[in-house]
Amino acid sequence: MASETGDSSMDREMILADFQACTGIDNIAEAITLLELNNWDLVAAINGVIPQENGILQSNFSSEASQASVFGPPSQSEAADAAAGGAVPPTSSSSSSSSPPSSSTTAFCPSNLTSRHIVERQPRMLNFRVEYRQRTVELVLEEGSTVGEINQILETELGIPVSKMQLKGWKSGDVSDSTVLRSLHLPKNNSLYVLTPDIAPTASTSKNSTLQESLNQNFLLVISHREAQRDYNLNFPGSRTIQEVKRNISDLTNIPVRHQQWEGWPTSASDDSMTLAVSGISYPCHHLSVCRRSLPANPQEPTEECADVHMVSDSEGDDFEDASEFGVDDSEMFGMGSSTCRKSPMMPENSDNEADALLHFTAEFSSRYGETHPMFYIGSLEAASQEAFYGKARDRKLLAIYLHNDDSVLSNVFCSQMMCADSIVSYLSQNFITWAWDVTKETNKARLLTMCTRHFGSVVTQTIRTYKTDQFPLLLIVMGKRTSNEVLNVIQGNTTVDELMMRLMGAMEIFTAQQQEDIKDEDEREARETVKREQDEAYRLSLEADRKKREAQEREEAEQVRLEQMRREQEEEKEAIRLSLEQALPPQPDEDSAEQISKLRIRTPSGEFVERRFLGSCKLQVLFDFVASKGYPSEEFKLLTTFPRRNITQLDPGSTLLEAKLFPQETLFLEAKE
Repeated sequence: MASETGDSSMDREMILADFQACTGIDNIAEAITLLELNNWDLVAAINGVIPQENGILQSNFSSEASQASVFGPPSQSEAADAAAGGAVPPTSSSSSSSSPPSSSTTAFCPSNLTSRHIVERQPRMLNFRVEYRQRTVELVLEEGSTVGEINQILETELGIPVSKMQLKGWKSGDVSDSTVLRSLHLPKNNSLYVLTPDIAPTASTSKNSTLQESLNQNFLLVISHREAQRDYNLNFPGSRTIQEVKRNISDLTNIPVRHQQWEGWPTSASDDSMTLAVSGISYPCHHLSVCRRSLPANPQEPTEECADVHMVSDSEGDDFEDASEFGVDDSEMFGMGSSTCRKSPMMPENSDNEADALLHFTAEFSSRYGETHPMFYIGSLEAASQEAFYGKARDRKLLAIYLHNDDSVLSNVFCSQMMCADSIVSYLSQNFITWAWDVTKETNKARLLTMCTRHFGSVVTQTIRTYKTDQFPLLLIVMGKRTSNEVLNVIQGNTTVDELMMRLMGAMEIFTAQQQEDIKDEDEREARETVKREQDEAYRLSLEADRKKREAQEREEAEQVRLEQMRREQEEEKEAIRLSLEQALPPQPDEDSAEQISKLRIRTPSGEFVERRFLGSCKLQVLFDFVASKGYPSEEFKLLTTFPRRNITQLDPGSTLLEAKLFPQETLFLEAKE
């Protein structure tokens, strides 16, 4: 197929992506500058950067040489030599040159670059940075090399037998020594690390033990998407590279890696090929933020298919020969094929984690058909069902299950024209939870059927089995019901946008009617539960009030008992003191005693009089004890004379009655102290 004459039909953003993929230039500003210098001519820009890696050289042929250079089929002798494995000798200037690549090749040669011709293509070189404890080994190998060759080089460099060495860090799954590097679709720069569990670390490698532990640790990255005002909490192993993290975020936010603008990475994380363990981020949690970087060029609508540009000769009537005769692979003409041109599986086979498989599906879908597509749910089918069916009735949605099959001729048309239509994308995003799966591989299809049997029953599984490959892709519309989940519609790939929209709207009408009934039932149930909660709360408050009242009454009664007990104890104590004082009093002397007698008459606060005789030599304390024995202790009452008024209790208890002038007789009265 001939190349497009200008860049008006190709999105500059796609050109920029292809240019970066082919040249390995990560600096966007530098890449844009190189493209502008070549008037956004992708082929000219690539040849200006890597003229020897893509098999195209610039030369200044004369008009006669360009006219004489005619592509033709190889001679019989050349074909025999090629079949025997020998090199084809170069032809003379008078003979025809080697055959050009067929129309299936992805090599570029615009029609205005007739002076360029294909020469022997140099092999693509891959760079490897291998870390082992405190050592780092830099390797450069052809992509036709095997993993075993890397192990042999590391055995020589590190002095470790291959049998005790484990080479880790590959992006794909199981890798054996016979695996060819080209089959792994590796980028130009790669980071690997070596584990030797059977070899104990020495003193010189003690520092690297921390690195090995970090590689096995999980880092929690809290990533804030500023435009969407949403946070993602993602767990990554320490062996994951920064580039892989950015790719996963691209799948979640639909922001391509080259357009991502980050904040929060440490200054040491200058290389995207670094692992998280050595990047310097905080453990166990690190906070980052990401947003979309504004582009300098005016964006255009993304193209749905990769533009194929091929080599052409001056003779337009000659047919192209197979490019394999030149040793040029369709997807490798520029050393590393564009991600939009190389068709990799939509979903890896035998993936252990459904979320990882769907992340890969979303990334590949975006790579093939553009960023405008339904937001596929990242998680298991069970989690998607929970999200769609088992929330509040007002929040429930329909579940759309998209089943993709690359072997169907309808897949590309359905994806590019139906699933990526703005109206379909908007309608699915608002009303559906969209979950996807790739059934191209039989193992993935069997896994899907097992999941459908578990969640929807054998009827749905049998329905999917009845569809043939050329009827795919399928879009299953599932509605959650009280007792079971029901498949409302199965939309096949041979449909139109209008028909697809009508069937989606029809399913929404059925779902809306059911949803209104569920909302009514839920509101009535919540009203009943509210009344019951209010009644239960009122009953609880009543019980609480009764309990508090009963406790207050019990406390009051207990206080009364306590006070009564204290009063009795005090009275008993006073009575005991009174009796002891009464017994300790000296006997009352007779009236005809020869000693001096003092006769005292005491009036109590109640108006009664108490009389007693005391010896004049008695101490005042004896008088105080006598008054206390009658129930009037000196601590509470004071003893006063009538005239002149004197407070006897303030006198020295050791003085005698004669000294206190209470002789031969005196009238006293008791008065309570204030």
